[in-house]
Amino acid sequence: MGSDTVSGAIVNPEEGVRGDLKWGTIPGLLADAVTRRGSAEAVVDRTDPERGRFSFNELADRVEATARGMVAAGVQTGDAVAIWAPNCWEWVVALLALQSAGGVLVPLNTRYKGREAADILRRSRAKLLFTVEGFLGNDYVSMLRDPEVGDTPHLEQIVLLRTTGEVPDGVLTSAEFVAAGESVDPAELSERVHALDGADTSDLLFTSGTTGHPKGVVQTHGQTLRAFGDWADVVGLRDSDRYLVINPFFHAFGYKAGILAALMSGATIVPLAVFDVDAAMATIEAEQISMIPGPPTLYQTILAHPAFDPAKVTSLRLAVTGAAVVPVELVHQMRDVLGFETVITGYGLTEVCGVATMCRHDDDPETIASTSGRAIPGVDVVVVDSDGNELPRGEAGEVLVAGYNVMKGYFEEPEQTAETIDDQGRLHTGDVGIMDQRGYLRITDRMKDMFIVGGFNAYPAEIEQLLLAHPEVAQVAVVGVPDERMGEVGYAYVVAAPGTSPDPAALVAWAKENMANYKAPRFIEMIDALPLNASGKVLKFELRQNAAAAIGGTK
Repeated sequence: MGSDTVSGAIVNPEEGVRGDLKWGTIPGLLADAVTRRGSAEAVVDRTDPERGRFSFNELADRVEATARGMVAAGVQTGDAVAIWAPNCWEWVVALLALQSAGGVLVPLNTRYKGREAADILRRSRAKLLFTVEGFLGNDYVSMLRDPEVGDTPHLEQIVLLRTTGEVPDGVLTSAEFVAAGESVDPAELSERVHALDGADTSDLLFTSGTTGHPKGVVQTHGQTLRAFGDWADVVGLRDSDRYLVINPFFHAFGYKAGILAALMSGATIVPLAVFDVDAAMATIEAEQISMIPGPPTLYQTILAHPAFDPAKVTSLRLAVTGAAVVPVELVHQMRDVLGFETVITGYGLTEVCGVATMCRHDDDPETIASTSGRAIPGVDVVVVDSDGNELPRGEAGEVLVAGYNVMKGYFEEPEQTAETIDDQGRLHTGDVGIMDQRGYLRITDRMKDMFIVGGFNAYPAEIEQLLLAHPEVAQVAVVGVPDERMGEVGYAYVVAAPGTSPDPAALVAWAKENMANYKAPRFIEMIDALPLNASGKVLKFELRQNAAAAIGGTK
């Protein structure tokens, strides 16, 4: 694909000026958005009527004040700063502030328990943590301070973004944190911002894998800006759009395709902390929402809601979906009933900046439903055989991705990086796909054991490792089984430790207390021994068949 140069920036004939060259860094993107949009609404957080609605100008002011707090707290360029909170306006400000100070974002899943969060805080060596108390009944500070969780030796300060109760001892409120930054000369912050480069690390997103523990994916400002500048162009985001961001900010999609893409286009961010269909429909009507991304179940839930009224969602214009099978009929309903002008599906993973392929706005419903689109500009996606050779179109094989969006590597995991990125720079996704004659990709299966629970990737090896922490569990194997509401859920086979007789229901309850709910197995079955092949590997195919038969028999 050819390109032209205009004013020193590379112009892609399909998508426009490259985002990395246009903005340089994420703070550079913010400055440009403020210049373009000024007094227009930047964020509307309906959970905070007093402070949750503000302009791009005010967003810049809040980011600067919080970034000065970062400098006062000792954050240096390259330091990790964690955010453990639901979608809210404070998340947006904290993100842009930490990156303005040169920090690296480390987002934590709101469904994590203390043990999981502490592990990532330790390994990332996060210096600061921004969190909340009381979200969905979770007191994150208390969970983190549980003696059984262990120390977080690098964590110097916890800042509370909001709380439903008292502020824990030794924790700063965001107001106190900002006040401490008033002594920092704005010129010092400005120097930090201008010293940043597109090659600097912007975020460290931890993703689980078959090794049984989350791995930190290293991405840069430039990679992120280029990928989601193109993403926003393909989707067709406009500065008049009002963007209901239901996808969690802690995920690459909510953070990059949500916050950053909105800044790129000048759209208004309307965060939703959790998906509640009544709240979503009320927000669509009240805020005249035009853009909603999400898995197919989101749109199906809205369509099936007894109170759904097409007359109240006439503002809807754009939809981006994926992460599961998309029925053709749903695409038609999204256009004909929900009124979306554009419905786009795509494919990506954290290791490739969250996006690799996308459908285009003029693709037909069958293409949108049956494929994940074609490669975004500057990225190569191929399907290969077991020897790494590209297969003819129409044949199934492993999906490989190469290009600027491939991660720099797993944080301090050189062996895992080498196993994932080959000597040609191609990232092995572990997904099985078929490429058609047009270059459109269809994901057909997973080479690994991952299953998807309500849109969240669940990795058996990690869940197994967490379950093995229970004193009555000697061996365990986890597989995914179909679930009508969640898509898939976990089914665990457990071999009891000698001299114990664990109760499956009690183990399920323990799992829910010690790991994110989407990871906690829905079913646990006690068995005398795990089925093994000749080399000692667990026969998970056999376990999947047995589990599917078991849940089929319980309906």
